[in-house]
Amino acid sequence: MSLWRIAWKNMRQRGVASTLTALSMALGVAAMIGVIVIHSVAVRQFSSDAQGYHLIVGGKGGDTQLVLSTVFHLGQARYTIPYSFYREFTDGRHASLVQTAVPYCLGDSFDTSRGEEDSGGDLFRVVATTPDLFDTLSYGADSEGNPLSYGFREGRNFKADRPFEAVLGSVVAAKSGVRVGDTINPTHGIGGTGDRHDDFKVVGVLEPTGTANDRAVFVNIEGFYLLDGHALSPESDGAKSTEPANRGPVGQPQIADPRGVLPPPVLYDNEGNEIQPLPEAQREVSSILVLCNSVIGPQVLATTINKDPDRSFQAVAPARIVEGLMQNTVKPIQVVLLVLTVLIVIVASISILVSIYNSMSERSHDIAVMRALGASRTAVMLVVLGESVLLSLAGGVAGIALGHALVAAAAPYVEDQTGIRLAFWEFDPWELAVIPSLVVLAALAGLLPAISAYRTDVAKSLSGAR
Repeated sequence: MSLWRIAWKNMRQRGVASTLTALSMALGVAAMIGVIVIHSVAVRQFSSDAQGYHLIVGGKGGDTQLVLSTVFHLGQARYTIPYSFYREFTDGRHASLVQTAVPYCLGDSFDTSRGEEDSGGDLFRVVATTPDLFDTLSYGADSEGNPLSYGFREGRNFKADRPFEAVLGSVVAAKSGVRVGDTINPTHGIGGTGDRHDDFKVVGVLEPTGTANDRAVFVNIEGFYLLDGHALSPESDGAKSTEPANRGPVGQPQIADPRGVLPPPVLYDNEGNEIQPLPEAQREVSSILVLCNSVIGPQVLATTINKDPDRSFQAVAPARIVEGLMQNTVKPIQVVLLVLTVLIVIVASISILVSIYNSMSERSHDIAVMRALGASRTAVMLVVLGESVLLSLAGGVAGIALGHALVAAAAPYVEDQTGIRLAFWEFDPWELAVIPSLVVLAALAGLLPAISAYRTDVAKSLSGAR
């Protein structure tokens, strides 16, 4: 009979104790797998939020705040920028380096309670933009580096000449129950307590992307400008009014527009009636997503904007900021959680040691018989070590399966709360190190009882049995 079969037989003889010991190991490993997988998926998806374009351009201020407000829809951009500066990227001095420039206007929200009291509705950000966001930009890349284009689960993208059309992210549509053809009323301000704006007709629902855009409402920027409180006051005596509040610091320089005013677009409301767009002089944007048309474009643009003598605007590479957030904020949390799970696994290994060691006095006769039948001290020692390794392996394999099952079970809640998509088959390369580490740990845990078996006095054990 092989040493492994003997070890397995010993485990089965102590069925309850072995099962409980393996279970404690499985729970520790499951917790470790959960931490590793969730962190890996979260980092990958948060990083993908900042893909599809090269730069974010906004008012001078904190680069982290600009990325958080634009990419993750958290907080608010500190300073806005003139619409004339946005046009520098579409048909002005920066246009030769730009493939696509997509403006963002932030500051409104959507309450899923839709005006019903005590409904416990959720609050989502409203992003005013142009159809180019979904038509020309991607939201990430697949494992082979191919861009992932936005798709529509229902309906279509809003049209440039239809100012009061809107598109919902997948999570917003699921939690609000709003369907294509329904109307929504954004709330002025990001707190959900402001006045409700005019109706926007929902014309599309995005396919899930796993990004923060799943939790946002996108409206036509032309309609956003026509809402109460969104237009700047007409210029008076050559100075731009700073009303309403939170429009940027007083005296913020305005870029001169050498091209003159472009012909206003022709707009139609949801009934097909022609309406007048807001004049450019009364417009501003929160930020601009810039996709360059060359490899050196981002560096040239960032240097030009950030080194401008007026220092009124900034260009930020969002991928770099997100990577910094992951390393400086998320990574330390993962390390702490991993330390805790490692401690749990170590405690489980100690339980293996205690379980096997406590059984040694009961098994001294069996060990003596093995020795009397010709088994060497080394063979006896290896049987005990093998039992420890088998217990650890059984708990480890069960823990890996249990960990992935827990990730799958938590997936709906995590996606509902954060937009991060999880699945049972999510895998991280660090999982490959779990089983070898458990074998080493089990060998160390089984060393003490193995030494005790090695030192068993055959004559004393056999005579004691008689």
